[in-house]
Amino acid sequence: MTTLGALYREAVAAFQAVSLLTPELDARWLVTEAAGLPANAIILDPQRVLAPEAVAKARAFVARRLAGEPVDRIVGNREFWSLAFRLGPATLSPRPDTETIVEACLAVLPDKQGAYRLLDLGTGTGAILIALLSERPRATGLGIDKAAEAVAIARLNAEDNGVAARAHFAEGDWLADIAGPFDLIVSNPPYIPSRDIAGLDREVREHDPRLALDGGGDGLDAYRAIAADGPRVLAPGGFLVFELGIGQEEDVAALMQAAGFTLLGPARTDLGGVARALVGRLG
Repeated sequence: MTTLGALYREAVAAFQAVSLLTPELDARWLVTEAAGLPANAIILDPQRVLAPEAVAKARAFVARRLAGEPVDRIVGNREFWSLAFRLGPATLSPRPDTETIVEACLAVLPDKQGAYRLLDLGTGTGAILIALLSERPRATGLGIDKAAEAVAIARLNAEDNGVAARAHFAEGDWLADIAGPFDLIVSNPPYIPSRDIAGLDREVREHDPRLALDGGGDGLDAYRAIAADGPRVLAPGGFLVFELGIGQEEDVAALMQAAGFTLLGPARTDLGGVARALVGRLG
């Protein structure tokens, strides 16, 4: 018989042996997920005897983690903005850094009862759009992604989080075939230069979709396309909010200004101090 506590200690030891950064956290998440228990069960009920099926599932999870698969991809979900999001092979896992984008959007959508019209380009899981709709209950939104599988995941996430009636998702190539007007465009586009993909951390390189990472030769292809065409679908005085990669603020700012956007100050920084959210107003 295998207890919850013993299985947890086994997983921690395996992760420590290969020098994972957060062995205890990873082990707790994977073991309790496999057992169908809350994370605090490790502390509250370590002597619980687990069914053989749960033990086998947990050990399979541990093997996948040892092979370099991120924990959230193994369990298939991730929390963002205190909401739960399903993941899929065609979606990035929403990161805490991206909550800075949600904050920047809410700052330019101050009316909590405003009937805002929102457009999320490269929506992935739908995390940014769904978070915004959860905070602005009269807003509606459209999420566009090039990957059909990502669109399907985003629709499920909208249903799970109670905003499906106000969130619509479709396949598309940035702003092609999109008609406005929208009050706000938001995008966390692919921004890694193509030549840098091979040098990314294994967990990213092998498990994140390349379509959501590769920003072209200089990492700016998506920014160019969206900034140039954005004014066509924005309402007068509408906003464009971009997530930035490290060191991209100056280049993206120049693209936005050339397209007719007035920057609302420097980029908002994330918790790590990285310039992350750049906001422009049309006109």
